[in-house]
Amino acid sequence: MKKYASGIVLPELEPLLELTERVGSNPLLTQASTGNTSIKLDGVLWIKASGRWMADALQDDILIPLDLAEVRECLRQGGDPAARHPAASVETAMHALLPHRVVVHVHCVNTIAWAIREDGPVHLRYRLGNLPWQWIRYVPSGIPLAMEMVRALSSRPKTDVFVMGNHGLVVAGENAEAVQTLLDEVTRCLAIPPRPAPPADRASLLALCQDSRWALPCDEGLHALGTDAISRDTIEGGLLYPCQALFFGPAQEKRLFQIVGGRGVVVSRSITPAELAMLSGLVQVLQRVRAYAPLRYLTDVELARLSGRAAGRYRELASADRSRAPALR
Repeated sequence: MKKYASGIVLPELEPLLELTERVGSNPLLTQASTGNTSIKLDGVLWIKASGRWMADALQDDILIPLDLAEVRECLRQGGDPAARHPAASVETAMHALLPHRVVVHVHCVNTIAWAIREDGPVHLRYRLGNLPWQWIRYVPSGIPLAMEMVRALSSRPKTDVFVMGNHGLVVAGENAEAVQTLLDEVTRCLAIPPRPAPPADRASLLALCQDSRWALPCDEGLHALGTDAISRDTIEGGLLYPCQALFFGPAQEKRLFQIVGGRGVVVSRSITPAELAMLSGLVQVLQRVRAYAPLRYLTDVELARLSGRAAGRYRELASADRSRAPALR
């Protein structure tokens, strides 16, 4: 039975914590501290704290309790509850305003591979069929995203699945079991086989790393970024979703990894576990992007909104846990 710092035992949280741990342990759904989950219980919104890893849900106290009425009153007054409660997820407004009891937001790589396409909604109509879903155009996280989802619900109030352009996936329902079942169905419908990539030239890369600040990642899949031409062309086109921009934008990319064309990838010896997990997620998305797919890159205006103190704080929180050693050679 899960105990919180107060010593209170909350059995009602157990199903959500178990779902959170499962989702957080699946790198195709969650990378590092991305995504968030919540449940509304007796007027309290229990929501994942910013920067915490969902994979730790059964080990650590990753949820924080917020007074739901207070959060909604803050929103009515035009405030941002995430600013009032800095430990809370940036998506607190979305979790509070959605009427569902349980809400799960994930950065599913298969979903993102569709959500970055200009024609994504067309493909999703075919793949998701009669599921209770809606497309949400890209808007910044926080209040703008929450209000966009409220507007979507006003026209179709029985929506339980939201595919967010250039962002990710939200699945919601009455309980954790229902959400898990629906999440499984959505991910099955959206699955894309990753494109095979040529093997890395490990001997050449090892020579490059000799007596340098670079190392080889243990994850062989990362080398697709250097050996697969479609992935290289795609990443050279711009930034596709917020986490890519926050972790691998122009100010961060060259200090964290280097693409060695035709041979593979080397990463900084100082790369954090969170940054390595984010890079793996990026490669998984790129390996599901088809050649000549019409992609929607984030605009300069959208990228500008992702910069600043809040973005830096998010990176710091995500990378703060050093107990996970990055897997390098």
